[in-house]
Amino acid sequence: MTDLTYQPRGHYFEDFEIGQKVITAGRTITEGDIVRFAGLSGDFNQIHTDAAYAAQDTFGQRVAHGLLIQSIASGLAVQTGFIEGTVLAFRELTCKFSHPIFISDTIHVELDVSEKKALPRLGGGNVILKYSVLNQEGQVVQRGNWTMLVKSRD
Repeated sequence: MTDLTYQPRGHYFEDFEIGQKVITAGRTITEGDIVRFAGLSGDFNQIHTDAAYAAQDTFGQRVAHGLLIQSIASGLAVQTGFIEGTVLAFRELTCKFSHPIFISDTIHVELDVSEKKALPRLGGGNVILKYSVLNQEGQVVQRGNWTMLVKSRD
């Protein structure tokens, strides 16, 4: 019998190239996602959790939490495998929420490697990824930068 040992699938710092692009799979946002996130975060704002209230508000229906979408977006990025097992830390993020995401919208993430900075004393380097979250119509609903500390091969 052969033992199977986990091997990271992710890129190491040295593997990232400026201009490299990654596109994730899609994922549909559900009512359950919103309810669970409200319970986890404590954010029960009526625009997220009260269908009757939200129907009378700006968007005419419930809106997914912006930070829920950030969390799902980072999960979609991990699922591609390109950062699985090699990210030491998620160090910084900037984000702009441009459009609402509704129940039943399907999102995916497009990532571009925009900068790299070696940090040998930390065992790797910063990789800055410009990201865009797009809905099923191709509309950018969130965008910004993620800075991740990624392991070096050494």
